[in-house]
Amino acid sequence: MNSAVPVIDLNDWWSGSATRRAALADQMRDAAHRVGFFQIVNHGISDDVRRAALEQMDSFFHLPLSEKELVVPGDGTYRGYSGRKSESFAYTVGDIRPADLVEAFVMGSDELTSDRGSDLHGHRPNIWPTTLPEFHGHVQTYYNAARDLSRTLTDIAAVALGLDTDFFSHKVDHAVVTMRMNWYQRHEADPELDEAQMALGAHTDYGILTVLLADPGPGLQILSDDSTWLNVEPVDGAFIVNIGDALAVWTNNFWKSTVHRVVPTMTPGGRARRSIALFQDGNFATTLAPLPQFVSTDNPAQYGVTTLGQHVTDKIAGGRNFAVPDVQQTLGSRSTTEKIGRAHV
Repeated sequence: MNSAVPVIDLNDWWSGSATRRAALADQMRDAAHRVGFFQIVNHGISDDVRRAALEQMDSFFHLPLSEKELVVPGDGTYRGYSGRKSESFAYTVGDIRPADLVEAFVMGSDELTSDRGSDLHGHRPNIWPTTLPEFHGHVQTYYNAARDLSRTLTDIAAVALGLDTDFFSHKVDHAVVTMRMNWYQRHEADPELDEAQMALGAHTDYGILTVLLADPGPGLQILSDDSTWLNVEPVDGAFIVNIGDALAVWTNNFWKSTVHRVVPTMTPGGRARRSIALFQDGNFATTLAPLPQFVSTDNPAQYGVTTLGQHVTDKIAGGRNFAVPDVQQTLGSRSTTEKIGRAHV
């Protein structure tokens, strides 16, 4: 149901007047408040850059498993390849589900030092496949473009919230921005799936915002306020953007970090479903607590104080270790399991 997720044209941000920029920011404000998701067009990333990244993704995931496993990090850090059923995202919101069907390749900035939180987050230099000589270059080009776009979106978010345009700049100026290539494919030998099995389990995203490039067609679903799962399919050439936990906390739930999942719509032995998620997770030492502007007597703070890095780290660990993390959940007053358990399509 794409009508639930607004489409925002960024052309007015790149070339519009102050009035048109403000109107665009109002569209983001409304979408982030009502839905927590929106799509963007005229985003400035060319079809060629997007296509090249997807082609390299195809090449990597079609490698024999033995070759993909050569880029599994030996120290358990959040880089390189992870195989099917190696994590369960639903654990991150307290929902106990079977391990997810997704395969993934994770990369990020190579410009890391321990004082920037790389040790806290379990990040180390990237691990690149050596048998695909063009993979690194094309994937890095896409990553750089999507990372820059995510920073532009934080500028728009600041205006949308009535803050200075550069309000979030010091929260993202040395962020460890992570990119995850997701590959969803059912194998001929797979057993029949039960209804609890997800391609990617229900979760919220942990950082500031996410920029998602996804194949057309069904798969991605978001959880509405009335506990209905709504299908979200990308319009042609668009990115899907969703608000992460950090913006929900900073705005004291004025903006939504919406629960979402990927259902296994793929047919056994059929074409894979692909997505590339760029996570703008911000600077790890940044304080994560409601901003004073969003707290009042009538609307007291809904969250305590932690750091953005600790929140992201604990969430990632929960999904990878099949353990419910001890973190503040951004799901409102209802318990996570109640909200998800009552959901219907």
